[in-house]
Amino acid sequence: MKAIMVQDLTRDYNGQRAVDGISFDVEPGEIFGFLGPNGAGKTTTIKMLTGQLRPTSGTAQVMGCDVVEERQALKPQIGVVFENHNLYERLSAGDNLRFYARLYRVKKARVEEVLAHVGLTERARDKVGTYSNGMKQRLLIARALLHKPKVLFLDEPTKGLDPNVARDIRAIATELADQGMTIFLTTHYMEEADQLSDRVAIIDQGRIVALDTPEHLKAEYGEDERTTLEDVFVQLTGRYLGRESLE
Repeated sequence: MKAIMVQDLTRDYNGQRAVDGISFDVEPGEIFGFLGPNGAGKTTTIKMLTGQLRPTSGTAQVMGCDVVEERQALKPQIGVVFENHNLYERLSAGDNLRFYARLYRVKKARVEEVLAHVGLTERARDKVGTYSNGMKQRLLIARALLHKPKVLFLDEPTKGLDPNVARDIRAIATELADQGMTIFLTTHYMEEADQLSDRVAIIDQGRIVALDTPEHLKAEYGEDERTTLEDVFVQLTGRYLGRESLE
């Protein structure tokens, strides 16, 4: 069974087409990079795949669950980390996770496990408001892992983080994939996508314009061995995506 199956998925907003008939699949345990400029349809796609937004047309399944008809069955299968830090900052990290553990109906011991996994055990009693952005990002990942999802959606997981913390986040993603978890990754850092992704899809103006391994894309669209994934991205989307323009 594929971890994710998407067929002719479309979403319209007020007469404008945000996602235009995209199709792809993702294998279990794969890190799948989903890349595109601002407004290309990445976040809309994630919201449809996680049951937050109803497609205009087309179908999608995540771990065999239809994202429209089987939303309740879908929820235990997925974890979602969006770029916004929607945490309770007046509570400690441990209390944040214990609250969500009750919602997920998982044992309290799981809280200690995920805190250790992301390296926050020693700061578990500190209020989240005292955390750095990198620590908050770790906590968001811990929260998404509480119920042991099969598919983890990471939306800009290293945005605005210093290189050391970003490296730790990438290591966590790689470790999870090595353990069999499927990672659906969006990022504007092309080096990160190249390093982490087994395959990448590049979406532009709501349509997938390329889908392959980073190595094959660089070989297909590059002029020589110095071609980077960013070069391919710029060639296919017709614009430069600098860090100053991050979503």
